Amino acid sequence: MIAVEVARTASDTSDPMSGLRAVASLRRVTDMLELTQVEEALRAGHGWPEIAAALGVTRQAVHKKYARRVATELRGRTNR
Repeated sequence: MIAVEVARTASDTSDPMSGLRAVASLRRVTDMLELTQVEEALRAGHGWPEIAAALGVTRQAVHKKYARRVATELRGRTNR
């Protein structure tokens, strides 16, 4: 599985430049996955405070990061 190989490369300190490229790749993947999960949480009726709690950040932080990135139909959802 490619994800496992990338994670292995990211944790291998014998080649720092390859490791850094792997870390950057993992970061892009996790950012994409996080956005997808935030959108699905909003679609499921969860509010910004619940999403923030699940991510371990403040409501303000998650709203600032995602309010303009989520799908258009999800923008402007109120907090519950």
